[in-house]
Amino acid sequence: MLKTYRGSCHCGAVKYEADIDLAQGAAKCNCTFCLKARAWAATVKPSAFRLISGSGEGVAYHRHEQAPVKFHCGVCGVHTHARGDADYMGGAFVQIFVATLDDASPEELLSGPVRYCDGRNNNWTNPPAETRHL
Repeated sequence: MLKTYRGSCHCGAVKYEADIDLAQGAAKCNCTFCLKARAWAATVKPSAFRLISGSGEGVAYHRHEQAPVKFHCGVCGVHTHARGDADYMGGAFVQIFVATLDDASPEELLSGPVRYCDGRNNNWTNPPAETRHL
């Protein structure tokens, strides 16, 4: 069921709203960024994401052309979301790092499946051989 969630960085400088159906699941990836950041993300269309406060979207980080642009708070450093555009994702998208959802219960976070992506090998639509560490 689609629900509007509120989220923020740790210090509250970046706040957002997002319309997410957590029962549809979220994803974890083994690319070098997601592995280090322990990223767990729900993906929505850009129209389902609204920045409420913050200096722009935060500080942008983009290592290479294929990767989404990740945003983090310039004060506390917490990554809140990422923006990208890829055919295999159905076009433009926003990934919300679900750990930054302020009003999602543990039951809601666990209600959907976790999909795994083999980003380390640019095999985004398939899981890696090992996922236990993600």
